[in-house]
Amino acid sequence: MYIADKDRYNKLEYARCGKSGLKLPRVSLGLWHNFGDNNDFETMQKLCFTAFDNGITHFDLANNYGPPYGSAEINFGRILKQDLKKYRDELLISTKAGYDMWEGPYGNWGSRKYLIASLDQSLKRMGLEYVDIFYHHRMDKDTPLEETMGALNQIVQSGKALYVGLSNYDGETLAKASEILTQMHCPFIINQNRYSIFDRTIENNGLKEMAHKLNKGIIAFSPLAQGLLTDRYLKGIPEDSRIKTDGRFLKAEILTEKN
Repeated sequence: MYIADKDRYNKLEYARCGKSGLKLPRVSLGLWHNFGDNNDFETMQKLCFTAFDNGITHFDLANNYGPPYGSAEINFGRILKQDLKKYRDELLISTKAGYDMWEGPYGNWGSRKYLIASLDQSLKRMGLEYVDIFYHHRMDKDTPLEETMGALNQIVQSGKALYVGLSNYDGETLAKASEILTQMHCPFIINQNRYSIFDRTIENNGLKEMAHKLNKGIIAFSPLAQGLLTDRYLKGIPEDSRIKTDGRFLKAEILTEKN
């Protein structure tokens, strides 16, 4: 039976998210990779235990993390039920919807129907009554922003999320979305975007500047560029590396001499 390290809160700094009352650990555990059905369940457990034992309270998911879609939430739900349930109120759990999830016109993008249905499915997969943060995962030019933000507000009002966030937005759209959510008194507190020395998009599309202006938090995904900014690939491509075993998002051709 897993028992968390009693000194876990003496190992990591916690920072306030924007001007909200919520504090986040300086490092979070994202489940984009390593938690699909193509991975070992005991390794997933060890990753979660090691994170929590070192003060990492934030576990970040999305509806389509896997493979297959939904499997990361299912596997994390198993770990919650078996090992972490008694620590639920110490955990910050986030998930998202906005990318392809199921077939047909209602399983993608930013409609009210998709976002609410997707979160309902995510909660069932994880065995939760609510998530702490629910994100819209990407901008949708074909759905009115008022509809997407209205869905996020409805989700909070229904008690299925405590806070909302936006992911992969630019500065201009962030400002418009924030104005709508503010008018609704919806607790929008955070932006999630890719950010590393290899990808400085948020410095060029207005997101970083606008988030600061609006006092909203920014959390970076892929800050180490999926391992490219470590020593993982300095001597070639290891057989057990992500490029070799799961090349969906990290491909060999990115390993240029310049990089």
